[in-house]
Amino acid sequence: MRYILHLVAIFTLLTASAQAQEPMRLPVHPDPLVAEAADDGKAFSIEIAREPAERARGLMFRRDMPDDRGMLFFFDDSRRRSFWMQNTPMPLDLLFIGEDGMVRAIEQGEPFSTDAIAPPVEAQFVLELKAGTAQKSGIEVGTRLRHPLIDAVAGATD
Repeated sequence: MRYILHLVAIFTLLTASAQAQEPMRLPVHPDPLVAEAADDGKAFSIEIAREPAERARGLMFRRDMPDDRGMLFFFDDSRRRSFWMQNTPMPLDLLFIGEDGMVRAIEQGEPFSTDAIAPPVEAQFVLELKAGTAQKSGIEVGTRLRHPLIDAVAGATD
């Protein structure tokens, strides 16, 4: 009997470990996020990480995603934010966005790094995109990003 209990315990630990390493996939929001960088704007399909557990997990364990996809981290207030890339195998652009929808900083995330990514700006949103996407899309500091969630906050401060 003890042998069976031991096997069940090992199976439980292995299952939990395997699930912990599965990437989190949130539903794609029905409205695109639009960067007003280009003449027509560049649209991205985004997943919204709004709950603390979703924000903590982010794009961990995600090996790839389409070029027009990203994850928007939504916070209740605007302040300095700090991210890291532990358990994240994909290099990323991290766009720190103020409550006005303006990109305030763009940082690069190195795979598996535990170094803090914390620019000296206040942000209410952080958008993670595949590395190099911001530059390819013409997004730079000062670019306005539009999405109903961002616009709802920006409208309150305009």
